[in-house]
Amino acid sequence: MPSADTSWERQTIEKLAFAALKEQRSSRRWGIFFKLMTFAYITLLIVALIDFPLPGKRAATAEKHTALVELQGVIESGGNNSADHITSALASAFKDEHSAGVILRINSPGGSPVQSGIVYDEIKRLRAKYPDKPLHVVVEDLCASGGYYIASSADKIFVDKASLVGSIGVLMDGFGFTGTMEKLGVERRVYTAGENKAFMDPFSPTNEKHREFTQAMLSEIHQQFIEVVKKGRGKRLKETPEMFSGLMWTGAKSVEMGLADALGTVDSVARDVIKAETIIDYTERENVAERLAKRFGATMAGVLADRFAPRTGVMR
Repeated sequence: MPSADTSWERQTIEKLAFAALKEQRSSRRWGIFFKLMTFAYITLLIVALIDFPLPGKRAATAEKHTALVELQGVIESGGNNSADHITSALASAFKDEHSAGVILRINSPGGSPVQSGIVYDEIKRLRAKYPDKPLHVVVEDLCASGGYYIASSADKIFVDKASLVGSIGVLMDGFGFTGTMEKLGVERRVYTAGENKAFMDPFSPTNEKHREFTQAMLSEIHQQFIEVVKKGRGKRLKETPEMFSGLMWTGAKSVEMGLADALGTVDSVARDVIKAETIIDYTERENVAERLAKRFGATMAGVLADRFAPRTGVMR
């Protein structure tokens, strides 16, 4: 009969063996999991690079149709709502000999006045180049600020009665931290070459000269906006003192004010106005490969900037 010491040793060895076996099984499971994850990642990457057609991508057709271009979200440089993407899609829509007319569907709070201006000018150019091909804007939930800037270039603007339209104004915002810095005992030190280089610095007290300069600049851009709207809408506008104040109105009210022409949807405009019920989407969208490439490029740029960027002497 084994002694107590021998029995204890055997039990210890058995426990160690079972623990090792359990660890081995766990390690094997994790190995299989990571292999599967790697395989799934490579598969997704291959699918992205193949660039299968995405929903909404235009298919070739010889049928008479209405061309649709969408503007959804903030208008900004880069991405789907940049001037480059929108104007390229509009040019393709106008150029297609089988398109009977173009609908620009807008659901946007606005954005860059520069990007909006580029799209506006391109629409004017395309309408002059293809005088027999109308371009109508259809507003969904929101067509404000830069979105309405672009919309005013259209032949007609159609809205839903509950759409929000307008916000004809210009905004520049920011924060001031001087009070917080005083409470925390933080001192701001900034050195410039050029007396106005620290213009609008949020860590410095408000400078009246800078405030007046900013207001003059915003007023100039606002006046450009107003002139564009007046030129685009012409005699249809029923001007009021508040029309260009930055307020927004419902779609129903905007029709009364001449900011829009009638109630309508993409389908009703294609069917009843353009007379081409078939709708083909010309909107340019980034595919998965492009998004991955941009994200990878941004990551690498950040790494390189962090590695090689100088720590002093910032120029902006």
